[in-house]
Amino acid sequence: MVQNNQDQPFDQSKFNRDEPVVISAPDDAVEKIPLLDRIRQAAEGNNTITFVGSAAGESGDAVTLTWSQLHREAKATGASLQAKGVKPGDHIALLGPTTRDLVTAIQAVWLCGASVSMMPIPMRFSSVEEFANQTRALMRHGDISMLLIDPTLAAYQEPQEGDPPVVLLSDITPTEDGPSADDLEAVPDDPERLAVLQFTSGSTADPKGVMLPHHVLSENVNGMLKAAEIEKDDIFVSWLPLYHDMGLIGFLTVPMAAGCSLVIAAPQDFLGRPADWLRWINEYRGTVTAGPNFSWVLAARALNRLTDTGEILDLSPLRIALNGAEPVDPKVVENLIECGKPHNYKPEAVFCAFGMAELSLGGTFPPPMRGMVIDTVDREALETEKVARKTEPDEKNARVFPLLGNPIPGLAMRIRNVETGEIRGLREVGELEIKGTSVMEGYYKRPDLNATLFNDGWLRTGDLAYLAEGPGGNPPELVICGRMKDVIIVAGRNIFPEDIERSVGAVDGVRAGNVIAFGVEGSKRKESIVVVAEVRSEDPTTVRQAIRQQVIGLIGYPPRDVMLVQPGTLPKTSSGKLQRSLCCKQYKGEELATVDC
Repeated sequence: MVQNNQDQPFDQSKFNRDEPVVISAPDDAVEKIPLLDRIRQAAEGNNTITFVGSAAGESGDAVTLTWSQLHREAKATGASLQAKGVKPGDHIALLGPTTRDLVTAIQAVWLCGASVSMMPIPMRFSSVEEFANQTRALMRHGDISMLLIDPTLAAYQEPQEGDPPVVLLSDITPTEDGPSADDLEAVPDDPERLAVLQFTSGSTADPKGVMLPHHVLSENVNGMLKAAEIEKDDIFVSWLPLYHDMGLIGFLTVPMAAGCSLVIAAPQDFLGRPADWLRWINEYRGTVTAGPNFSWVLAARALNRLTDTGEILDLSPLRIALNGAEPVDPKVVENLIECGKPHNYKPEAVFCAFGMAELSLGGTFPPPMRGMVIDTVDREALETEKVARKTEPDEKNARVFPLLGNPIPGLAMRIRNVETGEIRGLREVGELEIKGTSVMEGYYKRPDLNATLFNDGWLRTGDLAYLAEGPGGNPPELVICGRMKDVIIVAGRNIFPEDIERSVGAVDGVRAGNVIAFGVEGSKRKESIVVVAEVRSEDPTTVRQAIRQQVIGLIGYPPRDVMLVQPGTLPKTSSGKLQRSLCCKQYKGEELATVDC
Protein backbone atom coordinates (compact mmCIF):
# COMPACT_ATOMS: atom_id res chain seq x y z
CA MET A 1 0.00 0.00 0.00
CA VAL A 2 1.29 3.43 -0.99
CA GLN A 3 -0.34 6.40 0.68
CA ASN A 4 -1.09 9.54 -1.31
CA ASN A 5 -0.65 12.80 0.53
CA GLN A 6 -3.33 14.27 -1.77
CA ASP A 7 -5.90 12.47 0.36
CA GLN A 8 -4.85 14.46 3.42
CA PRO A 9 -6.55 17.72 4.40
CA PHE A 10 -4.65 20.87 3.51
CA ASP A 11 -5.64 24.47 4.23
CA GLN A 12 -5.20 26.15 0.83
CA SER A 13 -5.45 29.58 2.45
CA LYS A 14 -2.08 28.92 4.06
CA PHE A 15 -0.42 27.96 0.78
CA ASN A 16 2.50 30.17 -0.21
CA ARG A 17 2.21 32.12 3.00
CA ASP A 18 5.11 34.28 4.15
CA GLU A 19 5.46 32.58 7.53
CA PRO A 20 8.85 30.79 7.65
CA VAL A 21 8.83 27.14 8.69
CA VAL A 22 11.51 25.24 10.62
CA ILE A 23 11.11 21.53 11.40
CA SER A 24 13.03 19.94 14.25
CA ALA A 25 13.12 17.04 16.67
CA PRO A 26 14.22 17.57 20.28
CA ASP A 27 16.71 15.09 21.67
CA ASP A 28 15.47 15.20 25.28
CA ALA A 29 14.31 11.58 25.22
CA VAL A 30 17.44 10.24 23.51
CA GLU A 31 19.97 8.22 25.51
CA LYS A 32 23.18 10.22 25.09
CA ILE A 33 25.68 7.38 25.22
CA PRO A 34 29.14 7.86 23.66
CA LEU A 35 29.96 5.55 20.76
CA LEU A 36 32.74 3.58 22.47
CA ASP A 37 30.64 3.11 25.59
CA ARG A 38 27.87 1.68 23.41
CA ILE A 39 30.34 -0.68 21.70
CA ARG A 40 31.63 -1.92 25.06
CA GLN A 41 28.06 -2.44 26.33
CA ALA A 42 27.13 -4.32 23.13
CA ALA A 43 30.08 -6.65 23.72
CA GLU A 44 28.41 -7.80 26.94
CA GLY A 45 25.43 -9.22 25.04
CA ASN A 46 24.94 -12.44 23.13
CA ASN A 47 23.98 -11.09 19.71
CA THR A 48 26.15 -11.84 16.73
CA ILE A 49 27.74 -10.67 13.50
CA THR A 50 27.60 -13.17 10.63
CA PHE A 51 29.78 -12.89 7.55
CA VAL A 52 28.19 -14.36 4.41
CA GLY A 53 29.11 -14.59 0.74
CA SER A 54 32.63 -13.48 -0.13
CA ALA A 55 32.86 -11.66 3.22
CA ALA A 56 32.99 -15.10 4.87
CA GLY A 57 36.19 -16.08 3.08
CA GLU A 58 37.18 -18.41 0.27
CA SER A 59 34.91 -21.27 1.36
CA GLY A 60 31.82 -19.05 1.27
CA ASP A 61 30.49 -20.79 4.39
CA ALA A 62 28.92 -18.33 6.81
CA VAL A 63 31.05 -17.33 9.80
CA THR A 64 29.25 -16.25 12.98
CA LEU A 65 30.76 -14.75 16.12
CA THR A 66 29.36 -12.77 19.01
CA TRP A 67 30.01 -9.06 19.37
CA SER A 68 31.90 -10.02 22.54
CA GLN A 69 34.26 -12.21 20.50
CA LEU A 70 34.75 -9.55 17.85
CA HIS A 71 35.43 -6.96 20.57
CA ARG A 72 38.17 -9.12 22.08
CA GLU A 73 39.70 -9.60 18.62
CA ALA A 74 39.49 -5.85 18.04
CA LYS A 75 41.32 -5.20 21.32
CA ALA A 76 44.07 -7.65 20.30
CA THR A 77 44.27 -6.03 16.87
CA GLY A 78 44.42 -2.63 18.56
CA ALA A 79 47.36 -3.83 20.67
CA SER A 80 49.14 -4.83 17.44
CA LEU A 81 48.47 -1.37 15.99
CA GLN A 82 49.81 0.29 19.13
CA ALA A 83 52.95 -1.85 18.82
CA LYS A 84 53.34 -0.49 15.30
CA GLY A 85 53.14 3.08 16.57
CA VAL A 86 49.47 4.00 16.21
CA LYS A 87 48.50 6.62 18.79
CA PRO A 88 45.47 8.76 19.65
CA GLY A 89 44.72 11.36 17.00
CA ASP A 90 46.29 9.43 14.12
CA HIS A 91 44.39 9.18 10.86
CA ILE A 92 44.26 5.53 9.73
CA ALA A 93 43.18 4.58 6.21
CA LEU A 94 41.64 1.18 5.51
CA LEU A 95 41.43 -0.36 2.05
CA GLY A 96 39.86 -3.70 1.28
CA PRO A 97 36.70 -5.65 0.54
CA THR A 98 34.27 -6.44 3.34
CA THR A 99 35.82 -9.13 5.55
CA ARG A 100 36.06 -10.12 9.19
CA ASP A 101 39.57 -8.65 9.32
CA LEU A 102 38.41 -5.29 7.94
CA VAL A 103 35.47 -4.99 10.34
CA THR A 104 37.68 -5.95 13.29
CA ALA A 105 40.29 -3.38 12.26
CA ILE A 106 37.70 -0.58 12.13
CA GLN A 107 36.77 -1.12 15.77
CA ALA A 108 40.44 -1.59 16.69
CA VAL A 109 41.35 1.80 15.25
CA TRP A 110 38.72 3.48 17.43
CA LEU A 111 39.95 1.61 20.51
CA CYS A 112 43.42 3.06 19.83
CA GLY A 113 41.99 6.59 19.78
CA ALA A 114 42.64 7.02 16.06
CA SER A 115 40.21 7.96 13.28
CA VAL A 116 38.93 5.77 10.46
CA SER A 117 39.20 6.77 6.79
CA MET A 118 37.72 4.19 4.45
CA MET A 119 39.35 4.26 1.02
CA PRO A 120 36.92 3.66 -1.86
CA ILE A 121 37.16 0.72 -4.22
CA PRO A 122 35.86 1.81 -7.63
CA MET A 123 32.85 0.05 -9.14
CA ARG A 124 34.66 0.05 -12.47
CA PHE A 125 38.44 -0.14 -12.76
CA SER A 126 39.50 2.10 -15.64
CA SER A 127 43.14 1.37 -14.77
CA VAL A 128 45.15 0.06 -11.84
CA GLU A 129 47.38 3.14 -12.00
CA GLU A 130 44.41 5.49 -11.74
CA PHE A 131 43.06 3.56 -8.73
CA ALA A 132 46.43 3.78 -6.97
CA ASN A 133 46.78 7.49 -7.74
CA GLN A 134 43.29 8.26 -6.45
CA THR A 135 43.96 6.39 -3.22
CA ARG A 136 47.28 8.19 -2.81
CA ALA A 137 45.66 11.61 -3.38
CA LEU A 138 43.09 10.99 -0.65
CA MET A 139 45.69 9.71 1.80
CA ARG A 140 47.96 12.69 1.31
CA HIS A 141 45.14 15.18 1.62
CA GLY A 142 43.89 13.41 4.76
CA ASP A 143 47.34 13.30 6.43
CA ILE A 144 47.02 9.53 6.79
CA SER A 145 49.43 8.03 9.33
CA MET A 146 49.08 4.42 8.23
CA LEU A 147 47.33 2.39 5.52
CA LEU A 148 45.79 -0.93 6.55
CA ILE A 149 45.25 -2.93 3.38
CA ASP A 150 43.77 -6.28 2.44
CA PRO A 151 46.45 -8.61 1.00
CA THR A 152 44.36 -9.04 -2.19
CA LEU A 153 44.80 -5.34 -3.00
CA ALA A 154 48.39 -4.87 -1.83
CA ALA A 155 49.83 -5.37 -5.30
CA TYR A 156 47.80 -2.40 -6.57
CA GLN A 157 49.20 0.01 -4.01
CA GLU A 158 52.99 -0.14 -4.16
CA PRO A 159 54.48 2.39 -1.73
CA GLN A 160 56.06 5.55 -3.11
CA GLU A 161 58.05 8.31 -1.46
CA GLY A 162 55.78 10.33 0.80
CA ASP A 163 53.29 7.49 1.34
CA PRO A 164 52.35 6.44 4.87
CA PRO A 165 53.49 3.05 6.20
CA VAL A 166 51.51 0.15 4.73
CA VAL A 167 50.40 -2.73 6.96
CA LEU A 168 48.59 -5.84 5.74
CA LEU A 169 45.37 -6.62 7.60
CA SER A 170 46.57 -10.21 7.86
CA ASP A 171 49.65 -9.01 9.80
CA ILE A 172 47.54 -7.56 12.62
CA THR A 173 45.01 -10.39 12.83
CA PRO A 174 45.10 -11.89 16.34
CA THR A 175 47.26 -15.01 16.70
CA GLU A 176 48.18 -17.25 19.62
CA ASP A 177 51.71 -15.87 19.86
CA GLY A 178 50.79 -12.25 19.06
CA PRO A 179 49.39 -9.45 21.25
CA SER A 180 46.21 -10.32 23.13
CA ALA A 181 43.19 -8.26 24.13
CA ASP A 182 44.76 -7.71 27.53
CA ASP A 183 47.76 -6.04 25.90
CA LEU A 184 45.72 -3.08 24.62
CA GLU A 185 46.66 0.12 26.43
CA ALA A 186 43.41 1.82 27.37
CA VAL A 187 42.97 5.24 25.76
CA PRO A 188 40.82 7.83 27.58
CA ASP A 189 37.70 8.69 25.59
CA ASP A 190 37.68 12.18 24.11
CA PRO A 191 34.41 13.40 22.54
CA GLU A 192 36.31 16.03 20.52
CA ARG A 193 38.70 13.50 18.97
CA LEU A 194 38.08 12.67 15.32
CA ALA A 195 36.28 9.33 14.87
CA VAL A 196 35.82 9.33 11.10
CA LEU A 197 37.37 11.26 8.23
CA GLN A 198 34.90 10.33 5.49
CA PHE A 199 35.66 11.32 1.92
CA THR A 200 32.45 12.00 0.01
CA SER A 201 31.61 10.04 -3.14
CA GLY A 202 33.38 11.16 -6.29
CA SER A 203 35.68 13.59 -4.47
CA THR A 204 39.08 12.13 -5.38
CA ALA A 205 39.94 14.92 -7.84
CA ASP A 206 38.73 17.58 -5.40
CA PRO A 207 38.93 15.87 -1.99
CA LYS A 208 36.20 16.67 0.52
CA GLY A 209 36.91 14.94 3.80
CA VAL A 210 33.98 15.13 6.22
CA MET A 211 35.28 15.57 9.78
CA LEU A 212 33.20 13.62 12.32
CA PRO A 213 34.38 13.87 15.94
CA HIS A 214 33.14 11.24 18.39
CA HIS A 215 30.49 13.53 19.86
CA VAL A 216 29.00 14.23 16.40
CA LEU A 217 28.99 10.58 15.34
CA SER A 218 27.59 9.50 18.72
CA GLU A 219 24.73 12.01 18.48
CA ASN A 220 23.76 10.77 15.02
CA VAL A 221 23.90 7.11 16.05
CA ASN A 222 21.84 7.85 19.17
CA GLY A 223 19.32 9.85 17.13
CA MET A 224 18.93 7.16 14.47
CA LEU A 225 18.43 4.44 17.08
CA LYS A 226 15.62 6.48 18.60
CA ALA A 227 13.96 7.54 15.34
CA ALA A 228 14.06 4.04 13.82
CA GLU A 229 12.92 2.47 17.10
CA ILE A 230 15.79 -0.02 17.01
CA GLU A 231 15.62 -2.81 19.59
CA LYS A 232 18.16 -5.44 20.67
CA ASP A 233 16.27 -8.17 18.82
CA ASP A 234 16.46 -6.40 15.46
CA ILE A 235 18.51 -8.21 12.83
CA PHE A 236 20.36 -6.08 10.25
CA VAL A 237 21.17 -7.48 6.81
CA SER A 238 23.59 -5.55 4.59
CA TRP A 239 25.75 -5.78 1.49
CA LEU A 240 26.47 -2.03 1.45
CA PRO A 241 30.09 -0.92 0.90
CA LEU A 242 31.91 0.07 4.08
CA TYR A 243 33.58 2.95 2.23
CA HIS A 244 30.16 4.61 1.94
CA ASP A 245 28.47 6.35 4.88
CA MET A 246 25.30 4.22 4.70
CA GLY A 247 27.39 1.05 4.95
CA LEU A 248 29.99 2.22 7.48
CA ILE A 249 27.71 4.18 9.80
CA GLY A 250 24.20 2.88 9.20
CA PHE A 251 24.88 -0.84 8.75
CA LEU A 252 28.05 -1.47 10.70
CA THR A 253 28.46 1.18 13.38
CA VAL A 254 24.76 1.26 14.34
CA PRO A 255 24.33 -2.51 14.93
CA MET A 256 27.83 -2.69 16.45
CA ALA A 257 26.87 0.07 18.91
CA ALA A 258 23.34 -1.16 19.58
CA GLY A 259 24.37 -4.78 19.98
CA CYS A 260 21.88 -5.96 17.32
CA SER A 261 22.68 -9.00 15.25
CA LEU A 262 24.16 -8.22 11.83
CA VAL A 263 24.43 -10.31 8.66
CA ILE A 264 27.01 -8.70 6.39
CA ALA A 265 28.10 -9.40 2.82
CA ALA A 266 30.18 -7.52 0.26
CA PRO A 267 28.85 -5.26 -2.52
CA GLN A 268 30.13 -7.63 -5.20
CA ASP A 269 27.99 -10.40 -3.70
CA PHE A 270 24.86 -8.36 -4.28
CA LEU A 271 25.88 -7.08 -7.70
CA GLY A 272 26.72 -10.61 -8.85
CA ARG A 273 23.60 -12.25 -7.42
CA PRO A 274 20.97 -9.76 -6.17
CA ALA A 275 18.69 -12.59 -5.07
CA ASP A 276 21.20 -13.61 -2.38
CA TRP A 277 20.41 -10.37 -0.52
CA LEU A 278 16.78 -11.47 -0.31
CA ARG A 279 17.72 -15.04 0.56
CA TRP A 280 19.80 -13.81 3.51
CA ILE A 281 16.87 -11.70 4.76
CA ASN A 282 14.73 -14.83 4.53
CA GLU A 283 17.26 -17.20 6.13
CA TYR A 284 18.28 -14.98 9.03
CA ARG A 285 14.83 -13.39 9.58
CA GLY A 286 16.18 -9.93 8.88
CA THR A 287 14.19 -6.98 10.20
CA VAL A 288 16.30 -4.04 8.95
CA THR A 289 17.99 -3.60 5.58
CA ALA A 290 18.78 -0.83 3.13
CA GLY A 291 19.92 0.02 -0.35
CA PRO A 292 19.97 2.87 -2.87
CA ASN A 293 17.14 3.15 -5.39
CA PHE A 294 18.94 1.13 -8.09
CA SER A 295 19.36 -1.83 -5.74
CA TRP A 296 15.59 -2.07 -5.26
CA VAL A 297 15.19 -2.21 -9.05
CA LEU A 298 17.46 -5.26 -9.05
CA ALA A 299 15.68 -6.69 -6.00
CA ALA A 300 12.31 -6.49 -7.77
CA ARG A 301 13.68 -8.31 -10.81
CA ALA A 302 15.19 -10.96 -8.54
CA LEU A 303 11.87 -11.45 -6.74
CA ASN A 304 10.13 -11.98 -10.08
CA ARG A 305 12.69 -14.60 -11.09
CA LEU A 306 12.34 -16.36 -7.74
CA THR A 307 8.57 -16.41 -8.16
CA ASP A 308 8.89 -17.83 -11.66
CA THR A 309 11.17 -20.64 -10.46
CA GLY A 310 8.99 -21.47 -7.47
CA GLU A 311 11.49 -20.33 -4.83
CA ILE A 312 9.22 -18.48 -2.45
CA LEU A 313 10.80 -16.50 0.39
CA ASP A 314 9.31 -15.14 3.60
CA LEU A 315 10.21 -11.47 3.95
CA SER A 316 7.48 -10.76 6.51
CA PRO A 317 9.90 -10.05 9.44
CA LEU A 318 11.30 -7.06 7.54
CA ARG A 319 10.09 -3.85 9.17
CA ILE A 320 12.59 -1.33 7.75
CA ALA A 321 13.54 -1.54 4.08
CA LEU A 322 15.38 1.75 3.74
CA ASN A 323 15.59 3.43 0.34
CA GLY A 324 18.15 6.23 0.39
CA ALA A 325 21.58 7.53 -0.72
CA GLU A 326 20.12 8.57 -4.10
CA PRO A 327 16.74 9.97 -5.24
CA VAL A 328 13.85 7.63 -4.50
CA ASP A 329 11.70 6.76 -7.52
CA PRO A 330 8.11 6.03 -6.36
CA LYS A 331 7.53 3.81 -9.42
CA VAL A 332 10.44 1.62 -8.34
CA VAL A 333 8.91 1.29 -4.88
CA GLU A 334 5.47 0.44 -6.29
CA ASN A 335 6.98 -2.23 -8.55
CA LEU A 336 8.94 -3.68 -5.62
CA ILE A 337 5.75 -3.95 -3.58
CA GLU A 338 3.98 -5.76 -6.42
CA CYS A 339 6.88 -8.16 -7.04
CA GLY A 340 7.21 -8.80 -3.30
CA LYS A 341 3.62 -9.94 -2.74
CA PRO A 342 4.29 -13.68 -3.24
CA HIS A 343 7.17 -13.38 -0.76
CA ASN A 344 5.22 -11.70 2.06
CA TYR A 345 7.01 -8.40 1.58
CA LYS A 346 5.09 -5.83 3.61
CA PRO A 347 4.44 -2.49 1.83
CA GLU A 348 4.57 -0.85 5.25
CA ALA A 349 8.25 -1.78 5.54
CA VAL A 350 9.22 0.72 2.81
CA PHE A 351 11.28 3.40 4.55
CA CYS A 352 12.10 6.42 2.37
CA ALA A 353 14.73 8.48 4.17
CA PHE A 354 17.20 11.32 3.68
CA GLY A 355 20.79 11.39 4.82
CA MET A 356 24.23 12.71 3.98
CA ALA A 357 27.81 12.16 5.06
CA GLU A 358 27.94 15.71 6.42
CA LEU A 359 25.47 14.60 9.13
CA SER A 360 27.38 11.35 9.81
CA LEU A 361 24.44 9.72 8.02
CA GLY A 362 20.85 10.12 9.20
CA GLY A 363 18.91 13.29 8.37
CA THR A 364 15.20 12.50 8.28
CA PHE A 365 13.34 9.25 9.02
CA PRO A 366 9.66 8.45 8.54
CA PRO A 367 7.80 6.53 11.24
CA PRO A 368 8.69 2.83 10.96
CA MET A 369 6.06 0.62 9.31
CA ARG A 370 4.24 3.57 7.72
CA GLY A 371 5.22 2.72 4.17
CA MET A 372 5.79 5.24 1.40
CA VAL A 373 3.69 8.40 1.29
CA ILE A 374 3.78 10.31 -1.99
CA ASP A 375 3.25 14.00 -2.65
CA THR A 376 1.96 14.89 -6.14
CA VAL A 377 2.64 18.43 -7.33
CA ASP A 378 2.25 20.48 -10.47
CA ARG A 379 5.48 20.22 -12.47
CA GLU A 380 5.09 23.60 -14.16
CA ALA A 381 4.54 25.44 -10.87
CA LEU A 382 7.56 23.64 -9.41
CA GLU A 383 9.79 24.58 -12.35
CA THR A 384 8.64 28.16 -12.96
CA GLU A 385 7.24 29.44 -9.64
CA LYS A 386 9.38 27.34 -7.26
CA VAL A 387 6.31 26.20 -5.36
CA ALA A 388 5.04 22.67 -4.79
CA ARG A 389 1.37 23.10 -5.62
CA LYS A 390 -0.74 19.99 -5.10
CA THR A 391 -2.36 18.34 -8.09
CA GLU A 392 -4.00 15.04 -8.96
CA PRO A 393 -1.78 12.05 -9.84
CA ASP A 394 -3.43 11.62 -13.25
CA GLU A 395 -2.75 15.21 -14.35
CA LYS A 396 -0.41 15.56 -17.34
CA ASN A 397 2.03 17.81 -15.48
CA ALA A 398 2.04 15.78 -12.27
CA ARG A 399 5.37 15.24 -10.52
CA VAL A 400 5.51 12.67 -7.73
CA PHE A 401 7.85 12.83 -4.74
CA PRO A 402 8.08 10.64 -1.62
CA LEU A 403 7.83 12.24 1.80
CA LEU A 404 11.13 11.59 3.60
CA GLY A 405 10.02 11.96 7.20
CA ASN A 406 11.04 14.23 10.06
CA PRO A 407 14.50 15.22 11.34
CA ILE A 408 16.12 12.70 13.64
CA PRO A 409 16.45 13.92 17.25
CA GLY A 410 18.92 16.77 17.62
CA LEU A 411 18.49 18.22 14.11
CA ALA A 412 16.54 21.19 12.74
CA MET A 413 15.86 21.97 9.09
CA ARG A 414 14.66 24.92 7.08
CA ILE A 415 14.31 25.98 3.43
CA ARG A 416 16.03 29.18 2.34
CA ASN A 417 15.49 31.33 -0.72
CA VAL A 418 18.93 31.38 -2.33
CA GLU A 419 18.35 34.74 -4.05
CA THR A 420 16.85 36.72 -1.14
CA GLY A 421 18.08 34.78 1.90
CA GLU A 422 14.54 34.59 3.29
CA ILE A 423 13.37 31.47 5.08
CA ARG A 424 10.59 29.87 3.08
CA GLY A 425 7.18 28.60 4.14
CA LEU A 426 5.35 25.36 3.49
CA ARG A 427 5.58 24.10 -0.10
CA GLU A 428 8.03 26.80 -1.15
CA VAL A 429 11.17 25.48 -2.84
CA GLY A 430 14.67 26.57 -1.87
CA GLU A 431 17.96 25.29 -0.48
CA LEU A 432 17.78 22.89 2.45
CA GLU A 433 19.77 24.06 5.48
CA ILE A 434 20.43 21.95 8.58
CA LYS A 435 21.56 22.73 12.11
CA GLY A 436 22.08 20.50 15.12
CA THR A 437 24.12 18.13 17.22
CA SER A 438 25.21 15.73 14.46
CA VAL A 439 26.23 18.24 11.80
CA MET A 440 29.89 17.94 10.79
CA GLU A 441 32.42 20.61 11.73
CA GLY A 442 33.60 21.14 8.16
CA TYR A 443 35.73 19.62 5.41
CA TYR A 444 39.28 18.68 6.31
CA LYS A 445 41.83 21.28 5.14
CA ARG A 446 39.29 22.98 2.87
CA PRO A 447 38.99 26.59 4.08
CA ASP A 448 37.85 27.52 0.57
CA LEU A 449 34.72 25.39 0.99
CA ASN A 450 34.21 25.94 4.70
CA ALA A 451 34.05 29.71 4.24
CA THR A 452 30.67 29.44 2.52
CA LEU A 453 29.50 26.10 3.90
CA PHE A 454 27.54 27.53 6.81
CA ASN A 455 24.96 30.30 6.93
CA ASP A 456 24.79 31.69 10.45
CA GLY A 457 25.48 28.21 11.84
CA TRP A 458 23.19 26.40 9.36
CA LEU A 459 24.78 23.86 7.01
CA ARG A 460 24.06 24.66 3.36
CA THR A 461 23.37 21.29 1.77
CA GLY A 462 23.12 22.26 -1.91
CA ASP A 463 19.82 20.34 -2.13
CA LEU A 464 16.67 21.94 -3.52
CA ALA A 465 13.80 20.95 -1.27
CA TYR A 466 10.48 21.91 0.27
CA LEU A 467 8.52 21.10 3.40
CA ALA A 468 5.10 19.49 3.01
CA GLU A 469 2.42 18.87 5.60
CA GLY A 470 2.65 15.40 7.08
CA PRO A 471 -0.14 12.87 6.51
CA GLY A 472 -3.06 13.03 8.88
CA GLY A 473 -2.24 16.57 9.99
CA ASN A 474 1.15 15.55 11.36
CA PRO A 475 4.14 17.94 11.39
CA PRO A 476 5.70 18.94 8.04
CA GLU A 477 8.10 16.52 6.38
CA LEU A 478 11.03 16.94 4.03
CA VAL A 479 10.81 16.53 0.25
CA ILE A 480 13.99 16.63 -1.87
CA CYS A 481 13.67 17.88 -5.47
CA GLY A 482 17.29 17.57 -6.61
CA ARG A 483 20.79 19.02 -6.41
CA MET A 484 21.11 22.74 -7.08
CA LYS A 485 24.22 22.27 -9.19
CA ASP A 486 22.47 19.74 -11.44
CA VAL A 487 19.35 21.77 -12.25
CA ILE A 488 19.05 22.64 -15.95
CA ILE A 489 17.52 26.05 -16.65
CA VAL A 490 15.59 26.07 -19.93
CA ALA A 491 13.40 29.05 -20.89
CA GLY A 492 13.17 30.15 -17.26
CA ARG A 493 12.20 26.67 -16.02
CA ASN A 494 14.16 24.65 -13.48
CA ILE A 495 14.37 21.22 -15.13
CA PHE A 496 15.41 18.42 -12.78
CA PRO A 497 17.67 15.90 -14.55
CA GLU A 498 16.18 13.01 -12.55
CA ASP A 499 12.87 13.54 -14.35
CA ILE A 500 14.50 13.16 -17.75
CA GLU A 501 16.68 10.24 -16.67
CA ARG A 502 13.77 8.22 -15.30
CA SER A 503 11.60 8.96 -18.34
CA VAL A 504 14.33 8.02 -20.82
CA GLY A 505 15.12 4.90 -18.78
CA ALA A 506 11.67 3.57 -19.70
CA VAL A 507 12.47 3.61 -23.45
CA ASP A 508 12.94 0.17 -25.00
CA GLY A 509 16.62 -0.58 -25.53
CA VAL A 510 17.81 1.82 -22.80
CA ARG A 511 19.37 0.41 -19.64
CA ALA A 512 17.16 1.74 -16.84
CA GLY A 513 19.18 3.53 -14.17
CA ASN A 514 21.99 4.18 -16.63
CA VAL A 515 20.95 7.52 -18.11
CA ILE A 516 22.49 10.93 -17.45
CA ALA A 517 21.02 14.30 -18.38
CA PHE A 518 22.85 17.61 -18.00
CA GLY A 519 22.83 21.14 -19.34
CA VAL A 520 25.35 22.75 -21.66
CA GLU A 521 25.58 26.35 -22.77
CA GLY A 522 24.15 26.86 -26.23
CA SER A 523 23.59 29.82 -28.51
CA LYS A 524 23.02 33.22 -26.88
CA ARG A 525 24.42 31.73 -23.65
CA LYS A 526 21.20 29.79 -23.08
CA GLU A 527 21.31 26.32 -21.54
CA SER A 528 20.21 23.26 -23.51
CA ILE A 529 19.86 19.59 -22.63
CA VAL A 530 22.13 16.66 -23.44
CA VAL A 531 21.06 13.07 -22.75
CA VAL A 532 23.60 10.23 -22.50
CA ALA A 533 22.19 6.72 -22.27
CA GLU A 534 23.63 3.22 -22.09
CA VAL A 535 21.84 1.03 -24.61
CA ARG A 536 21.49 -2.60 -25.64
CA SER A 537 19.78 -2.59 -29.01
CA GLU A 538 20.24 -3.81 -32.56
CA ASP A 539 18.57 -0.63 -33.80
CA PRO A 540 20.22 2.31 -31.98
CA THR A 541 18.89 4.84 -34.49
CA THR A 542 15.31 4.02 -33.49
CA VAL A 543 16.26 4.18 -29.80
CA ARG A 544 17.80 7.64 -30.28
CA GLN A 545 14.64 8.90 -31.99
CA ALA A 546 12.49 7.44 -29.23
CA ILE A 547 14.62 9.17 -26.56
CA ARG A 548 14.25 12.49 -28.36
CA GLN A 549 10.46 12.13 -28.50
CA GLN A 550 10.36 11.05 -24.85
CA VAL A 551 12.15 14.24 -23.76
CA ILE A 552 9.91 16.44 -25.93
CA GLY A 553 6.85 14.78 -24.46
CA LEU A 554 8.12 15.34 -20.93
CA ILE A 555 9.30 18.96 -21.00
CA GLY A 556 8.15 20.32 -24.37
CA TYR A 557 11.67 20.93 -25.68
CA PRO A 558 13.96 18.69 -27.72
CA PRO A 559 17.38 17.78 -26.34
CA ARG A 560 20.35 19.40 -28.01
CA ASP A 561 22.05 16.03 -28.29
CA VAL A 562 21.34 12.37 -27.56
CA MET A 563 24.44 10.24 -27.06
CA LEU A 564 24.14 6.45 -26.96
CA VAL A 565 27.01 4.70 -25.18
CA GLN A 566 28.20 1.18 -24.48
CA PRO A 567 26.84 -0.67 -21.41
CA GLY A 568 28.95 -0.19 -18.29
CA THR A 569 30.70 3.00 -19.48
CA LEU A 570 28.78 5.82 -17.79
CA PRO A 571 30.91 7.37 -15.01
CA LYS A 572 29.85 6.41 -11.51
CA THR A 573 31.21 7.01 -8.02
CA SER A 574 32.61 4.18 -5.91
CA SER A 575 29.15 3.84 -4.33
CA GLY A 576 27.40 3.57 -7.69
CA LYS A 577 26.03 7.09 -8.09
CA LEU A 578 25.95 8.56 -11.59
CA GLN A 579 28.48 11.38 -12.07
CA ARG A 580 26.78 14.05 -14.15
CA SER A 581 29.61 16.57 -14.05
CA LEU A 582 32.20 14.01 -15.18
CA CYS A 583 29.88 12.77 -17.91
CA CYS A 584 29.48 16.36 -19.12
CA LYS A 585 33.26 16.72 -19.18
CA GLN A 586 33.60 13.50 -21.18
CA TYR A 587 30.92 14.70 -23.59
CA LYS A 588 32.67 18.00 -24.20
CA GLY A 589 36.01 16.21 -24.60
CA GLU A 590 34.49 13.64 -26.97
CA GLU A 591 35.59 10.86 -24.62
CA LEU A 592 32.32 8.91 -24.42
CA ALA A 593 32.29 5.27 -25.56
CA THR A 594 29.57 5.82 -28.12
CA VAL A 595 27.52 3.27 -30.03
CA ASP A 596 27.60 3.44 -33.81
CA CYS A 597 24.26 4.44 -35.33
